[in-house]
Amino acid sequence: MDSSWIQTSVDEKNMNIYSGSPTSRPPEGGKFPAIIVAQAAGGVDEFIQNIVDRLSEEGYIALAPDLYHRTTPQKEQSTGKTRRQLLVDHEIVRDINATVQYLQQDPLVDNSKIGITGFCMGGRVTWLAAVSNPYFKAAVPFYGGFIFDSWGDTDNSPFELSFQLNCPMMFHFGSIDPNPSIADMKILDEELTRLDKPHQFFEYPDANHRFMDHTFDNYQAEAANLSWSRTLDFFRKHLTNSKPNGS
Repeated sequence: MDSSWIQTSVDEKNMNIYSGSPTSRPPEGGKFPAIIVAQAAGGVDEFIQNIVDRLSEEGYIALAPDLYHRTTPQKEQSTGKTRRQLLVDHEIVRDINATVQYLQQDPLVDNSKIGITGFCMGGRVTWLAAVSNPYFKAAVPFYGGFIFDSWGDTDNSPFELSFQLNCPMMFHFGSIDPNPSIADMKILDEELTRLDKPHQFFEYPDANHRFMDHTFDNYQAEAANLSWSRTLDFFRKHLTNSKPNGS
């Protein structure tokens, strides 16, 4: 596994991206599938970098774009908002699309096999991206909250755009997480079922928000390990020619 920081341009600004690439030979066809990792509220931190590294060890080219690249301490101070509060949906979509375009220009990437996953805030970004970009072939949000809310001057929330979902989705929820709650999970599930969108939702007993984050007190190994195993199987099914484990 090789990892490094790279850059791409979006809206005439440089955006840093944490990148991980397999050291193994490409699969048949000479190209790797790819996965975008959407950051949590803490940014592209140790946890998110670890997810990128783990995915690249599984044979994916993985990229985690810094969605805070437009914010500065001065802007936070002048507006009285946190960097998370300064994010707006249409800019998030452009950042994710720019990351997709970066992958599409990589000769080692199979453009027909690009997925996305994300955690906390990044779970919401994953839903938003999956209903905004037709190139994704699989989406896996982890405990993404605020899906019913729009950020910025956008008219529609990610939830209201669910009819545009273009790929299968797997969503992981903690049973004691207040946002997204299990009540939220049921509403999201009912909507995707009504729209006939392929999806799998999983609830993890006694798991709270950020149960995947090994750097945080809410980390729960059992839920983290099971949800990760399911995620890898899901990506194998939709992004590779390999069968999921146990198939």
